[in-house]
Amino acid sequence: MKSFSTLAAQIYPDDVCRSNKSPWVCLTCSSVHCGRYVNGHAKKHYEDAQIPVTHHKKTEKQEKVQHTVCMDCSSYSTYCYRCDDFVVNDTKLGLVQKVREHLQNLENSAFTSDRHRKRKLLENSSLNSKLLKVNGSTTALCATGLRNLGNTCFMNAILQSLSNIQQFCCYFKELPAVELRNGKTAGRRTYHTRSQGDNNVSLVEEFRKTLCALWQGSQTAFSPESLFYVVWKIMPNFRGYQQQDAHEFMRYLLDHLHLELQGGFNGVSRSVILQENSSLAASNKCCINGASTVVTAIFGGILQNEVNCLICGTESRKFDPFLDLSLDIPSQFRNKRTKNQEGGPMCTLRDCLRSFTDLEELDETELYMCHKCKKKQKSTKKFWIQKLPKVLCLHLKRFHWTAYLRNKVDTYVEFPLRGLDMKCYLLEPENSGPESCLYDLVAVVVHHGSGVGSGHYTAYAAHEGRWFHFNDSTVTLTDEETVVKAKAYILFYVERQAKSGSDKL
Repeated sequence: MKSFSTLAAQIYPDDVCRSNKSPWVCLTCSSVHCGRYVNGHAKKHYEDAQIPVTHHKKTEKQEKVQHTVCMDCSSYSTYCYRCDDFVVNDTKLGLVQKVREHLQNLENSAFTSDRHRKRKLLENSSLNSKLLKVNGSTTALCATGLRNLGNTCFMNAILQSLSNIQQFCCYFKELPAVELRNGKTAGRRTYHTRSQGDNNVSLVEEFRKTLCALWQGSQTAFSPESLFYVVWKIMPNFRGYQQQDAHEFMRYLLDHLHLELQGGFNGVSRSVILQENSSLAASNKCCINGASTVVTAIFGGILQNEVNCLICGTESRKFDPFLDLSLDIPSQFRNKRTKNQEGGPMCTLRDCLRSFTDLEELDETELYMCHKCKKKQKSTKKFWIQKLPKVLCLHLKRFHWTAYLRNKVDTYVEFPLRGLDMKCYLLEPENSGPESCLYDLVAVVVHHGSGVGSGHYTAYAAHEGRWFHFNDSTVTLTDEETVVKAKAYILFYVERQAKSGSDKL
């Protein structure tokens, strides 16, 4: 069904700029304006309605006409500009809920009257608008965007990246569907608020539905409301509509998918489902928090942490499973902000990997408890990769804490599209095949802006030999030259399966 945000934009476009993006309706005067991430006219409408407190004495009557509350026409969430936050409470008469129901009725009636016109439009122009010229041949653009539900670009960028990791994505899409709602709530649209108490939710099921909705050629962006609702329920850190860290969200998402997959699925253990896929089960030797799942089978690797006491020479070895590697950007490169900037050497992904695996002397705050010396001693630490994953996820640590702030490292890091060679970082490289250590890039998450609590996330991903740029609801075809210029935050590399003539890093 066409979303109300689209219909409202057609029926009531922005009163100022006539924009059809991100419509917000004022609950005081019913005027429609665009959101703060378009042209910001909804916020300006609130600011223009304020009565200067320096010249006028506030009265109860004046207080009622200040246009402080508006509603997002895409998610029906209510926002208060005075509180500068989304609100979940209603009036005693339930007026906010009545507005939601009215808008939903408008959505249904507008959809009914628009259905025949839409059908003709799809027959005549939908395919043409989705066709692109690639190497002289006409190809359909099948990518689907994800609607921003209020600073959810961090989630959208991760979801689009994961949807392009074929082996991972296909596993979830092939899972049997689960109907969680029945009776009076079946088929009814859900409004997601902090006060809802329904615990009958499944992250795996909503994640599966979202992946199935992508890459179906739909012109309308998909709204991941149900998935975001489950995220609110099981990941309290991500409740609300503040900007979040995409890497932190990815780790929480993978960890919770892993935990839920260890349970049952319609009475069948998901580990049994995993074992049915012999290629995944046979290669998966990395277990994190219990039995293996598709998460550990695809992303799971093993590190060897080697610590040596500098006083007695005692060596301690520890094996740690990982789903991703977090790499520091060496400080000597931090002034190099663009690919073509002159002066100083260029930071490469190899520099970051070398910094991660090089021998390091621990400082005074990280003294090692030596069991032979029986006290804390100075020591050295070194990481080796004992087992490489099928999908190597590399997180560049662009945010670091100073005394009071979390600043961003805006350094450009050069990374390869093909042939990332990880053999020199292996504990036992002689036991690896010639192709098993080579990786090709499949997706990149980029953070635009200056701080972790602000800015915007987008993603680049490769699909069937073509690169796409995913910017929330907008998906555009791009090229490799554009991708390699991006200031990567998270890189997803897929293990190469067949020989290729590509150069190594």
